[in-house]
Amino acid sequence: MRRGFFGRLSQRGGGKLPGAQINLSVFVFVVLVIVSSVLLLLSTRDFIFGVKNVGLSFFSGIRNGIHEVNSFVSRTVLSISELATLRKEHADLLRQLDRFEDLERSNAEIYQENIRLKEQLDFSKTLRYRRIPAQISGRDPDNLFSAIVVNKGSFSGVSNNMPVVAWQNGTQALVGKVIQTGAFECLVMPVFDINSLVSSRLSVSRFEGIIEGQGNWDNPLIMRFVPRRARDEINTGDIVITSGMGGIFPEGINVGRVSGVNILEYETTLEIEIVPMIDFSRLEYVFIIETEILDILELQDSYYD
Repeated sequence: MRRGFFGRLSQRGGGKLPGAQINLSVFVFVVLVIVSSVLLLLSTRDFIFGVKNVGLSFFSGIRNGIHEVNSFVSRTVLSISELATLRKEHADLLRQLDRFEDLERSNAEIYQENIRLKEQLDFSKTLRYRRIPAQISGRDPDNLFSAIVVNKGSFSGVSNNMPVVAWQNGTQALVGKVIQTGAFECLVMPVFDINSLVSSRLSVSRFEGIIEGQGNWDNPLIMRFVPRRARDEINTGDIVITSGMGGIFPEGINVGRVSGVNILEYETTLEIEIVPMIDFSRLEYVFIIETEILDILELQDSYYD
């Protein structure tokens, strides 16, 4: 009975072994075929070159990327450096342009000043009496709208009550008189000052009067004490000159032009408005006249006449 059991077990085991051996053999065969194929593939030239090409393409791409990044960084740094250089050059050019403009303005100013000085020199040669050329250097701080400071004083021979004239727009005209003298500067009271009085004469009709200022160069001068009968002989634009009366201002110096005539009903004289010939807002140079020399020259002329 025991033998029968083992006999049946042996028969069952013997039935299973042939199938397992076949399956194992097939598996081993497939593995060998795969391995052989892989080895065959790896041993071919085309595969080797394919792998090389893939690696070359991959590393070439990395190298090109690195090169592009490096080139971009280099160009950026170079552009920044060039931009800084261009900015510096631009700033230098702007400074040079400013200097050239300053030089051009200076040359233009010097040219204009030379023209003005030449005019003053030509005028100075026509004066028949000693004159002291001077330049306006400022205004009286106590009277900014009237008194004029001139850069010549007693050291140059200036004294009080000397007449002051100027040459402007081709015309000689009266500026005022010296009222205060220092060693190197003097103070001039212009004709438009409210305290200024100038003995004057109408150059055409020859009627005389006294010119007074109104305290500002923008306001006309007023000529008073002209007879009412002169009304029909006075025209707008007539020239008014100094009469020489009073001993301060020489005769014949232009003062201004008639701009209007006022007839006052309660007065027996006319009131004439006069525009000064000197534009005091542009006045730069003046001549101070020595009247004593003038008196001597007049006496000599009258003696020989």
